[in-house]
Amino acid sequence: MRKYYEIRGWLLTAPYLIFTLIFFLIPLVWAIWLSTMDWNLISPRRMFVGFGNFVTAVQSSKVMASFINSFKFMLIFVPLSIIVAVAIALLINSLTVGANLYTVAFFLPYLASGVVTSLVTKGLIAINSPVNRLVVRILHFQPPWLSDPGWATFVIVALIAWKFSGYYALIFLAGLRGIPKEMYEAAALDGAGPWTQFRRITVPMLYPAFFTVVVLAVGLMFGIFTEPYMLTGGGPNLATHTWQLEIYYQAFSSFKAGYASAISILNAVATFAGVAVVRWIMRYWGRAYGYEQ
Repeated sequence: MRKYYEIRGWLLTAPYLIFTLIFFLIPLVWAIWLSTMDWNLISPRRMFVGFGNFVTAVQSSKVMASFINSFKFMLIFVPLSIIVAVAIALLINSLTVGANLYTVAFFLPYLASGVVTSLVTKGLIAINSPVNRLVVRILHFQPPWLSDPGWATFVIVALIAWKFSGYYALIFLAGLRGIPKEMYEAAALDGAGPWTQFRRITVPMLYPAFFTVVVLAVGLMFGIFTEPYMLTGGGPNLATHTWQLEIYYQAFSSFKAGYASAISILNAVATFAGVAVVRWIMRYWGRAYGYEQ
C-alpha cells in the first residue's frame, strides 16, 4: 500500500513536473548553453565564444541603462502601488454594502491586456485628445508625456501601478480581514485615535501582506516589457529601456540569439539579487514586530 500511495503521488504531481521540465528547466539549460554561442537564429552553424557575450553585455550602455532603470522604476512603483493598494483595501474593508462589487471593479485592470491599456493610454495623452486638452487647460502648458525622460518614466510607472494596485489590494484586504476587531476596540478604549490604530495595529499586523506585495512588486520591475515597448520603445534617451526590451531587440531585431541569452541570464541574476536584498530588508523590519527570528 505504501508503494501504491507513492506511485499515486508521483502520478498526481506528474503534470506539474512535466510542465516545469518542458517550459522551465529545458529552456534554462538551453539559454545557458546558447549564451556561450554566437548565433543569428538562422544559420545552422554556431560559434563558441565562451564568456564573450557576457563581457560585451556588461560593457553595453543599453544593458547598464536597463539595470539602472529597473531600480528607478522600483523606487517609484513600489511606494506608489503600496499606498494605492492599502488605500483601496481600507476603503473596501470599511464598506458594509457593495464591498464585493468594488473588489471586482478594482481588480479588473489587472485582468486587462497590457497592449490594450497601453494603446488606450497613448490615445488619452495624444496632443489632440480631450483628456490632454483638459490637462493643458488646467496646467497651462503641454506636458511632454513621452518625449521627456522624467514624464515618460512617470507615465509608464503610473500605468503599471494602476494595473497592479487592485491585485495587491486583494492581498492587503485578506490581511485586514484577518485582524481581530477586538484589538481596535481595546485600543479605542485606551484612547488611541484612528492614526495611532493604523500605525500601531494595522501596519504591524499587515506585515505578511507587505512582505508578499513588496517582493512581487520588486520582481515585476525587472520584467517590464509591454508598456515601454508600446509607449516609448525604450526612449527617450534610454530612459525607459528595460531588460526585456534589450533581450527582444537583440534577439529578434539584431538576430544575436547568444548575446540575448547572456543578457537574459544577467537579468535573472539581477532579479534574484534584487529580490534577495529586499527580502533581507523586509525580514529585518519584521523582527521589530516579532515575525522573524
